Amino acid sequence: MSRWSDSAVFYHIYPLGLCGAPHRNDFTSQPVDRLRQLYPWLGHIRDLGANALYLGPLFESSSHGYDTADYKRVDRRLGTSESFARFSSTAHATGIRVVLDGVFNHVGRDFWAFKDLLANGERSVYASWFHSLSFGKRSPFGDPFSYEGWNGHFDLVKLNLASREVREHIFDAIDSWVRDYGIDGLRLDAADAMDMDFLRALSAHCKRLSPDFWLLGEVVHGDYRMWANPQTLDSVTNYECYKGLYSSHVDKNYFEIAYSLNRQFGPTGLYEGLGLYAFADNHDVNRVASMVKERRHLHALYCLLFTMPGVPSIYYGSEWGIDGKKNGSDWPLRPPLDLDALSRASPFPELPETIRRLARIRLDSAPLRVGDYEQLYVSHELLAFARRANSATVVVVVNASPGDASVRLEISVPRDGRFVDMLNAGEEFPLKRGVVNVNRVPPGWARIMELR
Repeated sequence: MSRWSDSAVFYHIYPLGLCGAPHRNDFTSQPVDRLRQLYPWLGHIRDLGANALYLGPLFESSSHGYDTADYKRVDRRLGTSESFARFSSTAHATGIRVVLDGVFNHVGRDFWAFKDLLANGERSVYASWFHSLSFGKRSPFGDPFSYEGWNGHFDLVKLNLASREVREHIFDAIDSWVRDYGIDGLRLDAADAMDMDFLRALSAHCKRLSPDFWLLGEVVHGDYRMWANPQTLDSVTNYECYKGLYSSHVDKNYFEIAYSLNRQFGPTGLYEGLGLYAFADNHDVNRVASMVKERRHLHALYCLLFTMPGVPSIYYGSEWGIDGKKNGSDWPLRPPLDLDALSRASPFPELPETIRRLARIRLDSAPLRVGDYEQLYVSHELLAFARRANSATVVVVVNASPGDASVRLEISVPRDGRFVDMLNAGEEFPLKRGVVNVNRVPPGWARIMELR
């Protein structure tokens, strides 16, 4: 069954950062419509070739957005429900689907039900809403009770997702997001820490709202099939290939990313047919431009990102090769950016055009969108693979070396023909008796060739 995500190219924005919102919410100021700063980005997103927007935390929170205070109110630092409804409507009219962050594993200490617990203690009707709550101990904040914090962070209070009342509250919030904003899906924060029964119930609820509602889970480790399956989620974050994408270039070792791609999507791959969410960086990890040692590798890296199996995503600003490293805080990864300034002067001004070309090629190619994967050749700095869908075949050759590269490839196809390079002005390479000689792959570049 065809899904809209099969043809999606995502653009990922962290709105509190991009819009330059204060790092702390005072919960008293009048709403400021900083979301209006996002409108010019819609044209840029479409020009770049993306057709789906993943917006990071949007709802009222204490600081970074993952410490929710109210699921039913847009963060006053960004605007109002009305201002986001207008923005979402404009995005959809521009041909861009909208996916929001669903932060359901935990809330912040300013969450309204937790504040009731602080005020009323054991008498609070919301005591059952929080995981591992105990009135026999004190929390690290000195509360007259203890609770479970996410990953040891006690400013993030873990919800009891087995509670019927908690589920009803979350599902009611999702209903309002679909009704008021027309959202097309959710990215579930910390999905790998969430109760599987909750995820199944969430999936069933969302699919009743809309059969093509898309659910992406943040999963770092483990067998992705535990979360991405017909009963739970449509996709998960492909952190395995994220790591391989940058470190294969840093270490001049394409065997790493080749191993992951073959293990995941090859003829006996674990995740064949799963549209995993593929990315080079995001709001939680260092910018990829800060990770690679040679700038030319960014071109090769994005060539891989857009031709490997999965749903590709671009993190705002990384299309210009901007730097960003954690310094004890994640805010350097989430900076305010000026679109006009970046368009006029950026660290890597030719990279957006590369991404535009790659996005167009991918969207026009069924093998690249949904095809299977077969490794054809790998060396330290050269990787070749085939993608097939129905009777169509595309061969990709990526060269990370500092000089031109050539390679002889054997490929099983039923006929002779010619491979036409869709990335490099229609250059052609004949295929005879299952052999094609691919000459002069430029350094830090690729050939993406369609069999005709």
